[in-house]
Amino acid sequence: MPRIEIIECPRDAMQGIKNWIPTAQKIRYAQALLKVGFDYLDIGSFVSPKAIPQMRDTAAVLEGIEDSSSPTKLLCIVANLRGAETACSHPAVNALGYPFSISENFQMRNTHKTIAESEQLLDQIIDQCARHNKELVVYLSMGFGNPYGDPWSVEIITQWLSTLVQKGITTISLSDTVGTSNSTTIQHVFETVIPAFPQLNVGAHLHVTPHTALEKINAAYWGGCRRFDTAMQGFGGCPMAKDELVGNLPTEKLLTFLNMAHIPHQLQPLALESAVNLCREILGNAQGKS
Repeated sequence: MPRIEIIECPRDAMQGIKNWIPTAQKIRYAQALLKVGFDYLDIGSFVSPKAIPQMRDTAAVLEGIEDSSSPTKLLCIVANLRGAETACSHPAVNALGYPFSISENFQMRNTHKTIAESEQLLDQIIDQCARHNKELVVYLSMGFGNPYGDPWSVEIITQWLSTLVQKGITTISLSDTVGTSNSTTIQHVFETVIPAFPQLNVGAHLHVTPHTALEKINAAYWGGCRRFDTAMQGFGGCPMAKDELVGNLPTEKLLTFLNMAHIPHQLQPLALESAVNLCREILGNAQGKS
């Protein structure tokens, strides 16, 4: 049975919280997560501090945990060349994540670039990663539909995956960007693209409501997906989602699915419980402040 990869995303969980979370608290939370056994932590981002104020201390967080002996790899999101160069300069960073949209409208909203400009930037980031021996994950937004009016189909997804494979990309996460997908579409997309690109590690970055989490996980898993992005307690999610109940896929929901289906995973229960409690304390308190 293929091993499940779990990418915990404290960056995505925290970035939308308006109240400042002190750097020491972020480091404390990251250190707890590093004990759980996740494959990757999406730990922070090197983007404009004006765009994402909560992530302006990513470098300090990395410095605070860089001596960790955990096998968990650290991933940082970048949206421009300067961010990629900065991420590559940090020894603690193992992987860069780049959000690439097949929706012209969303690409402009998210990074203020056209798709053509974004593709040119991607080529530069690929070069940076190669020169610094960093992994690169491309997050393909609008992976399961497009509410912005741009053309969308599984064939369009397949065409873009082919383009990315030709560029040497080996890991792609299909993003349910604003949580509007359904289980039928999710399963159909994975059933189509995974056999077509056996050289790719195709993951799922799902945004869910409390009532759709398990059905979306089920659809992705039985469609062939074995790589999942999660966030404890479902914190975060796309700020452009219209439904306030839409958040990141809760780590706990993924574990419920895996346990119900008797699918093994590598997470340590006691460390996980400790991290969940810390999540409630740090993120919950920050979000609850007036």
